[in-house]
Amino acid sequence: MALPLLLLCARAHAGVQLVVDGVNDTLKGAVISGVELSQYATRGVSDAQVRRLYEHAPGQVKSSLEPYGYYDATVTGDIQQTGKDWKVTLHVTPGEPVKVTGVDVQLDKVASDIQPIGRAKRAIERMKDKPLNHGAYDTARDNLSEQLTANGFLDAQLVTHRVEVNRGNRSATIKLAWKAGPRFRYGAVHFEGSQFNDGFLDRYVPFKTGDYFSQDQMLELQQALNGADYFAVVNVLPDVDAAKDGVVDVTVQLAPAKRTIYTGGPFIGTDTGFGLRGGIEKRWVNRHGHKWKNELVLAQRLKTLSTLYSIPMPSPNQRSFNFGANYRDANTTTSQSRTLELVANETRLWHGWTRTLGLHALDGTFTVGKRGDEPDDTPGIEHGRSTEVFAEASLSRKQGDNPTFVTRGWSINLAARSTAGTLLSDARFTQFTADVKWIRAFGAKNRNRLILRGSAGYTSTNDFTALPPQLRFFAGGDRSVRGYSFQQIGPLNDAGRVIGGPNLLVGSTEVEHYFTRNWGMAAFVDAGNAFSGTDYQPKIGAGLGVRWLSPVGMIRVDFGTPIHNSQAHGIELHLVIGPDL
Repeated sequence: MALPLLLLCARAHAGVQLVVDGVNDTLKGAVISGVELSQYATRGVSDAQVRRLYEHAPGQVKSSLEPYGYYDATVTGDIQQTGKDWKVTLHVTPGEPVKVTGVDVQLDKVASDIQPIGRAKRAIERMKDKPLNHGAYDTARDNLSEQLTANGFLDAQLVTHRVEVNRGNRSATIKLAWKAGPRFRYGAVHFEGSQFNDGFLDRYVPFKTGDYFSQDQMLELQQALNGADYFAVVNVLPDVDAAKDGVVDVTVQLAPAKRTIYTGGPFIGTDTGFGLRGGIEKRWVNRHGHKWKNELVLAQRLKTLSTLYSIPMPSPNQRSFNFGANYRDANTTTSQSRTLELVANETRLWHGWTRTLGLHALDGTFTVGKRGDEPDDTPGIEHGRSTEVFAEASLSRKQGDNPTFVTRGWSINLAARSTAGTLLSDARFTQFTADVKWIRAFGAKNRNRLILRGSAGYTSTNDFTALPPQLRFFAGGDRSVRGYSFQQIGPLNDAGRVIGGPNLLVGSTEVEHYFTRNWGMAAFVDAGNAFSGTDYQPKIGAGLGVRWLSPVGMIRVDFGTPIHNSQAHGIELHLVIGPDL
């Protein structure tokens, strides 16, 4: 009796191989998901179970095809046993699909004239003369309901939703009707749990009392309050249940974030060398929402001490006045400078851009024309002291789909600086700068990225030699022309030493490929230079790099070399840690 029992146990653990033919991949996936036999590919099943499930398979196939408009499918099959396993083949003929011959969508004209709602309505109407697809129908129907709610029709009701199928002539009619009801407007906005004076948070509200309700504006308010960095919890809740007479109030539940932030730690970059960074930030100084930020940087080639005090002003455009000071001691391969800069400016959102208007006062000493760590009294090195008081206006904007790894994004930074004259400045100058970056992923699973970058600058001045290095243009380095060290290239003085130039033009093309989610490699070509007048002689650098999306952000290690330059050769290491944009 033992041998028959063993054979029975073996049969009980048989598996089923299901094969479906006669339909495309989309329908094949639907059939396999709908046929119960597919659940036994790795599960134990007896002979009796297999045969019972096989008998039910044709009906299950037909049911799984009906949501795609195929109501007249025919199914034949084969079942074979090989050892303890089974192979089931289903031959499917889907037949002609049912087509939508009529679409009737009834909706109040006031609602359908609103652009997002009208688009959702037309998406349903475009189903006419196409094969019936229940999934697409459900999605389009639900989308119109969501658009009604999102645009203020909070009492909208779907009163008719019917799909009538005539199998005889393979036709279907869609009938939908909504009762939109009144379009709600905003009432009052109530902030709960705020640590600020009444009225201060009104500056973040992107709408006025009486405006039509919009879920997009609810999200915008939530993002603005999160971005203000005052709160650990932000919940924006329209009081729909308490709404009456077409007016809905909004409650914003808040919980303060930690008031004081301490930051610090080591860092490394090939432009700055190894260093330590420390900072103290007061997220709010008082009940008026003032902010205060201080930072100290001690690196091999850069030392800075900065402070910035910000005063937010009540307004929807997030306007603020900022006052700061920055001491900077920079020592590059070509220049050295020690400067103190005072700044006062106003920032605000302006047509989707961050606009800054301000005044700068800069004073300090500088040396240009160095070559490494040679003594300052070496012939050919130029020394100077400069005081510059100038106005600055800038515009910046960026968009990215992911802050840690951008697959579609760009950034633009534009700036203009100018002195009023030589009364308070050693040199009169006007300067324009532009920096752009564009990122686009491509290929399977977005494992490749194309990154384009460009920088341009122009300076008009009556005395270029009086400008400190911060107001001159150099090329070379991690974010310029790789293959050259930081500020290594630019116009030369009579002694053949790099002293920087009034103009700049640099471009870069980079392609990345990621082997895993976090590891990849890059190939790049950079070209450009700083120059005077029209004497533009671009330097070219090219190379390969490694990319690691680490827990602290993107780490880029590049190895670049000069191209077609008999006076420069070798491999230059570049290391950058930070976001894409």
